[in-house]
Amino acid sequence: MARGLNKVLLIGRLGSDPEIRYTQDGTPVANFSLATDSPVKKGDQWDSETEWHRVVAWRRLAEVCNEYLSKGRLVYVEGRLRTRSWEDRDGNKRWTTEIIARDIQILDSRAAGTDSAEDIQPQEPPIEDDVPF
Repeated sequence: MARGLNKVLLIGRLGSDPEIRYTQDGTPVANFSLATDSPVKKGDQWDSETEWHRVVAWRRLAEVCNEYLSKGRLVYVEGRLRTRSWEDRDGNKRWTTEIIARDIQILDSRAAGTDSAEDIQPQEPPIEDDVPF
C-alpha cells in the first residue's frame, strides 16, 4: 500500500510573538503567525503577495520558540498541514488549517541590520477571537 505525503516547507517572518500555553497534562504548545511572500506579475510590474500561515509547535520545540522567536524574525519552518474543525460560541461550525511544526530554524540574527521588526513586517490581517487555542 502506498503511503501519503504531508510536508510543508516555509521561509517567512513571524507576524507576532509566539504564544505559549500548556495542555491539561502540562504539555507546552506554542502558536504564531508566519508571513510568506511570493512574486506576482501585475501588468508589466512585479509585486509581492503575502500569505499568512498559522504555525503550531509542541513540547520542547514550543519552549524553544517561546524563548528565541519574536515578531519580525526570519525563520524556516518544516512540518505538516492539519485542518481541524470546532463549533464556535454561536453554534457555527468553523475550520482552520495550520502547520504542525517539526523543525524551526532561525535564519537571521538580531544584530544583522538596523531595521526593527516593525520596519520589515507586513501588516497582519485581524485574527478572529473564537479560534480555540
